[in-house]
Amino acid sequence: MAMATTVGSIPEAEHSAQLRKAVIASTIGTAIEWYDFFLYGTAAGLVFGKLYFPHEDPLSATLLAFGTYFIGFVGRPIGAAIFGHYGDRIGRKATLIATLLCMGLGTFFIAFVPTYASIGIWGAIILTVLRAIQGIGVGGEWGGSVLMSMEWARRHDERGLVASWPQFGVPCGLLLSTAAIAIFSAVSGDQFAVWGWRIPFALSIILVGIGLWIRLGILETPVFQKLLDQNKIEKAPIVEVIRKQPKEIILSALLRMSEQAPFYIFTAFVFAYTVGTLKMSRDFILAAVMVAAVVSFFTIPIAGHVSDRIGRKKTYLIGAALMGVFGFVYFAMVDTAVPALVFIAIVLSLIPHDIQYGPQAALIAEAFTPRLRYSGSSLGYQLASLIAGGPAPIIATALFAAYHSGYAVAIYIAACAVVSLISTAMMPDFTGKSIADDAYSAG
Repeated sequence: MAMATTVGSIPEAEHSAQLRKAVIASTIGTAIEWYDFFLYGTAAGLVFGKLYFPHEDPLSATLLAFGTYFIGFVGRPIGAAIFGHYGDRIGRKATLIATLLCMGLGTFFIAFVPTYASIGIWGAIILTVLRAIQGIGVGGEWGGSVLMSMEWARRHDERGLVASWPQFGVPCGLLLSTAAIAIFSAVSGDQFAVWGWRIPFALSIILVGIGLWIRLGILETPVFQKLLDQNKIEKAPIVEVIRKQPKEIILSALLRMSEQAPFYIFTAFVFAYTVGTLKMSRDFILAAVMVAAVVSFFTIPIAGHVSDRIGRKKTYLIGAALMGVFGFVYFAMVDTAVPALVFIAIVLSLIPHDIQYGPQAALIAEAFTPRLRYSGSSLGYQLASLIAGGPAPIIATALFAAYHSGYAVAIYIAACAVVSLISTAMMPDFTGKSIADDAYSAG
């Protein structure tokens, strides 16, 4: 069995330095992975329907494009199972390097996929395969990046904040991907659908190189090292966590309904809806989403910190309740097609999401015993992709096609919020408490 280099007993000053390095490495690596993942969603909403399904009407083409987008979410639980196994067997660090390579190479090759005009339906098939590879990579990323940060936290009252920083990588990735699309949209102009959209995908290979360099320089977490020292490594962690903690896996997936489904409506479906249906400026919507991502830079870590003070569950329940109401406010503003109101709606849209997303990492990860934590938290987190994130743009598009109203989508968001409120209420809360087998559970 491979063993990462680390130390058993670390002086406080060095421990603090390693904590900072782990948080930075996790956050930057996660930002790069989400840059890759979000590029696809933006491109799917703007050009993939036209390029890979040109013989369909615009609405059907958009649905088919989001269908290939959904494949990435199918891959995420698969990635969680594969990389969760190795994360609990050989360590967090080595597994995170593998997930970054998987995601980065999948994204890079998307830049070179021929369109329907060149090779017919094979273009869409290749695109779907690469999207699946993306999904497998990001499926293993989340659990490892969260644990790499959280398992270096010595104090129990800082885990919410520390674990929220990898979550911070999501708005970073969203900002980077949206900015890249906006820049090359402006540079390429009318040629955006021909070659402009491909450049951000090709440039991802540079970010992967940066991410690998950073991650190779960090140590394994003391929590995993203690498991190695005490020979507590499970032979089949995925099987064990499904057998021993099925409730936590299911609740982890369900509590994400009001966070993940609206997020992809607000960041992917919004392009098809505002640009395609409301005929608003593509660059204007891209700018609004970028500002929303910047707001998340602050709201995610603040929510994580607040959860250390008032509790994970309480913070999460507040966010889920706000999301259930905000969907109606959001579409009331967006449906006006008044630029100022649409801009405000988009900028505010991620705040209810962030109030949940900040404490979510610690809430889920703390629920699993450390020797099964990578597998259990990853699987629960990524299963939500099949019921929330993946179907959300498709369901939103179908609801609008059937009812021609954003309020139908708002009702869908409210229903997701109800599921999350119930599931969160049933989830264990370890805020400020020791975690079984934690390296610092004795104090």
